[in-house]
Amino acid sequence: MKLSHEKKQKISEQILAILFSNTPNPVFTSLIARESARDEEFIKQLLLDMKKQNLVAEIKKNPKGEDYVRRSRWTLTDVAYTAYKRNQTELSN
Repeated sequence: MKLSHEKKQKISEQILAILFSNTPNPVFTSLIARESARDEEFIKQLLLDMKKQNLVAEIKKNPKGEDYVRRSRWTLTDVAYTAYKRNQTELSN
């Protein structure tokens, strides 16, 4: 099943909202998928696309500095966080 660009954009916005609400803690792909009620592989593809746009950063190491074998955690980049926070402030005023 193919989703339109507009629907993918809305899901991406939902992912950014999830990451923003969990800032500064990085979030696993599985949690994002569960929160957005979507397939993990689909969410991972959207996250990788957003990574290319410098909206999210992928963390491939655990807090002890050891590499994850099959997992990734995600967080907003500083640029995306600042823009999202500014947008939320404007909406609340």
